[in-house]
Amino acid sequence: MPDSAPRAWQVVLERIEGDLRDGRLGPGDRLTPERELAAQLGVGRSSVREAVRVLEVLGVVRTATGSGPSAGAMIVTTPRGGLAAFLRLQVAANGFPLSDVVRTRVVLECDVAERLARSDADLTEIAGILEAMDAESLDPVEFLALDARFHQALAEASGNAVVSAMMAGLRSSIEAYTQAGAARLDSWTATSDRLRAEHRHIVDAVSRGDADSARERVRAHITDYYTEVAQALSPSDTADDAVGNAVRAAVRASATL
Repeated sequence: MPDSAPRAWQVVLERIEGDLRDGRLGPGDRLTPERELAAQLGVGRSSVREAVRVLEVLGVVRTATGSGPSAGAMIVTTPRGGLAAFLRLQVAANGFPLSDVVRTRVVLECDVAERLARSDADLTEIAGILEAMDAESLDPVEFLALDARFHQALAEASGNAVVSAMMAGLRSSIEAYTQAGAARLDSWTATSDRLRAEHRHIVDAVSRGDADSARERVRAHITDYYTEVAQALSPSDTADDAVGNAVRAAVRASATL
């Protein structure tokens, strides 16, 4: 029979996971020193180091070398960086089809817009982002960075930390794709003007408490842009054609949401 016993580094992960779950560890706390943790669990120090490396990649801990009070591994408060890295790798390796990423964005962001419209959320930061996006000097990369921040700020305003982390990961996973598409659009000026207007329509619907309108405006905003990008990319080469087809499939699927 195959050996199903966990590897030593997995034992370490399970211990740390249990400490987090039970409240013995929290953001800002430092992990038990490597030597002590290895002795407690009966594993080698290399296994502890391997487990900590996994946690660092996932964004759960941040490590610092040295011997002072700042040395060692510390639990961090926002592990969304690890999720972003995971999603980027999955998309790059075709583990997560781009169409699924786009459709998931539609599902999450429509729900965010609807919930915001039914609440009394603070939209001050979002208003500031819209103002910043009006600057005529913005190039496409700068504009898209603010665009990403706009959508992320909406998710954060909803107060759902899980949705916020997922949104950050999803946006990051397709960042290169959106920038490549923007570079090949016939008129970036026309597209950016339209996106600005759509952003303001979304915020207006949220501010008025019109949940149905907010939801529909977000859905159209996302799907229309990805349709435009897909059409701009697909004629160029086989790889882009595959991407374009995937996005079109996502757009068709999102119409039924």
